[in-house]
Amino acid sequence: MARPTHHDELISAIPQTDDTTPLAAQVAEDARRKIALRGVRYGKPGHTRVLTVSNQKGGVGKTTTAVNLAAALASGGLRVLLIDNDPQGNASTAVGIEHHSGTPSVYDALVNDVPLADVIQPCPDIDNLHCAPATIDLSGAEIELVSLVARENRLRLAIDAMVSEPGHEPYDYVIIDCPPSLGLLTINAFVAASEVLIPIQCEYYALEGLSQLLKNVELIRAHLNEKLHVSTILLTMYDKRTNLSRQVAEEVRQYFPQQTLQTTIPRLVRISEAPSFGQTIITYDPTSTGALAYRMAAREIADRRAAAADREEQTHG
Repeated sequence: MARPTHHDELISAIPQTDDTTPLAAQVAEDARRKIALRGVRYGKPGHTRVLTVSNQKGGVGKTTTAVNLAAALASGGLRVLLIDNDPQGNASTAVGIEHHSGTPSVYDALVNDVPLADVIQPCPDIDNLHCAPATIDLSGAEIELVSLVARENRLRLAIDAMVSEPGHEPYDYVIIDCPPSLGLLTINAFVAASEVLIPIQCEYYALEGLSQLLKNVELIRAHLNEKLHVSTILLTMYDKRTNLSRQVAEEVRQYFPQQTLQTTIPRLVRISEAPSFGQTIITYDPTSTGALAYRMAAREIADRRAAAADREEQTHG
């Protein structure tokens, strides 16, 4: 049996609380997370993990999740590429990347065959985080892609071409943010990725449309990308004080026990206001409840992959 570490001893020394004292419970939980995350470095995956963050329902924290997980993974020592595949460009804004009309962007890579490496910009606030921005030009890409050869594969081909370039330094994670609809931009993201991460809002309509999203994933898997699967579900806008949030969380975990992360993302003003300063919550308020929650979620995602890689190695070793 492993001996308790200094971190374990510090965490166990924090008094236990319950839901009758929600503020004290949150303070205690934040203290435990700060200790657990102190100096943490996430394990590198065996190969580049490409995840598309998708939900056909708007307002569920999709872009917020994409940018904050990307920032959290990068701050944990991993090399991360964020691809903003949504014409609104909110992910680009959140990481402080220039994306006015005419800026080299994902549109150029998809429609004009510009190398993806030529449109990528480094995030000014976080080392190891890069972004392929979206501009307003991307809003017309749905129509322009219709007439192009291999229209569903344009993003995958752009990523593959970048990876095969001589001297290319591989990314540990590629995270794709896509629009809340099933058009050619989202299909390109599904074809380019091997994993789907679904943020689910802890509210009444949370599961509405989810069955259709899962059917669409299966269609893509059957016809365009056999590697695609839903690997991760993240509960967002969680309010532990309400029965509704708890009921939605229980229901999601009942139907998707393997995919749903234990970490939940609370509904907080600080998370929402960070993009207005061109930052993620990870840099805007790094010790806040929201930043700690996203860093814990990122750690859980990285640890799950490391555990899966260990199992594969033992199976084939």
